[in-house]
Amino acid sequence: MQWTVHGERQIYTNSWVNLCLVDVEQPDGRRWEYHVVRLRHLAVAVVVNDQREVLMMWRHRFVTDSWAWELPMGLVEEDESPAEAAAREVLEETGWLPGPVKPFVYAEPANGITDSQHHIFRMDGATYSGPPTEKNESDRIEWVPIDRIRGMIDRREVISSGSLVGLLYLLMDEAGR
Repeated sequence: MQWTVHGERQIYTNSWVNLCLVDVEQPDGRRWEYHVVRLRHLAVAVVVNDQREVLMMWRHRFVTDSWAWELPMGLVEEDESPAEAAAREVLEETGWLPGPVKPFVYAEPANGITDSQHHIFRMDGATYSGPPTEKNESDRIEWVPIDRIRGMIDRREVISSGSLVGLLYLLMDEAGR
């Protein structure tokens, strides 16, 4: 059933997030203001090398006070495509220049409250370029064997939705080969 949108107003905005109240009417006639978080879109990179390893970063997220492995990812800037953003983030965050960028999977991880789009790309191969230029992203960067990924997910060593979607799709893709 489709809800009817009668209008929207921003109640907070900055360069990262917009919090809006949307005047909606549900199919049963109930009308109310619904909170919506509007975010810039995210590009995620699944970089796989010839040894069947995935480029990952060990990092802390202060919001949830958690440590976990993540794929390189970041916000898509206004002047770039999601594919360009994914390649840029790999280089900035890891110091590796990725191989060819191919669309892999698309997700909207919390579309009941946010319009955030996650564009996930697969990149086969990478060349080391030097230390990461983003100094505040991770404690360490490693190539993780694909056959270790499932165990890492089971142990909650991978928890971000962008990383989970990309890695789970990679595991399905690899199983189908």
